[in-house]
Amino acid sequence: MKNTSSEKISSFDLSPGRKLAGKFEVIAKLGDGWEGEVYKVREIKTKIERAAKLFFPHRNIQEKSAKAYAQKLHKLRDCSLLIHYHTQESIPFRKLPLTVLISEYVEGDLLTDFLKNFPGKRLTPYKALHLLYALAKGLEEIHLMREYHGDLHMDNIIVQRFGLKFSVKLLDLFHWQAPKRENMQDDVVGLIKVFYDAMGGAKYYARHPQKIKQICCGLKRSLILKKFPNTSQLKKYLENLEWLEQG
Repeated sequence: MKNTSSEKISSFDLSPGRKLAGKFEVIAKLGDGWEGEVYKVREIKTKIERAAKLFFPHRNIQEKSAKAYAQKLHKLRDCSLLIHYHTQESIPFRKLPLTVLISEYVEGDLLTDFLKNFPGKRLTPYKALHLLYALAKGLEEIHLMREYHGDLHMDNIIVQRFGLKFSVKLLDLFHWQAPKRENMQDDVVGLIKVFYDAMGGAKYYARHPQKIKQICCGLKRSLILKKFPNTSQLKKYLENLEWLEQG
């Protein structure tokens, strides 16, 4: 049954232990976005942990968003930043058919939580550069396949490992329309905003080295895109950056 409802649900608020489609058990909420919420779930029979994306009905009219999301994940299945899609389920919620997409679950911490482990709950510029490079490199793979993410922020980036470099995954994808150059530019601006926020945002910006400010461009979209018109340019810039200060 296709969802044609325009009812606006802003949160599902699923409690741990809640059963989904008789096959999965909710463990915890992982994050949320414009289209819906993502939960960590466990397959009841196998005990394997998965990720479940639940779509807000008014964001998934006639299953268009869920279908586009699943097809996009499948198309980009070899991209290192993305999780692997498994299957689709349907559950009732407030007497409405609710679409649930089941995907791979990856261990790690949301970037927001990861930052709590550092002094001031922020990364030093040097560490933040490594984060930015990992994200730019992974996002370039997506853009080279003529797709985009569309909803980059601190709460849908999972840090799997951190040492000499970051190993990260994106928790969610956003699908609004057929990919356009503007969508990919939004991703570039979003990357710079994540970089900026990971270092503490406006509170610490004035103290950052000039090389950091030259990347952030004061978060002015036009300046960012003039300097980094695409993720390939941003990645190349970071690869050639000479870093002497470590603040």
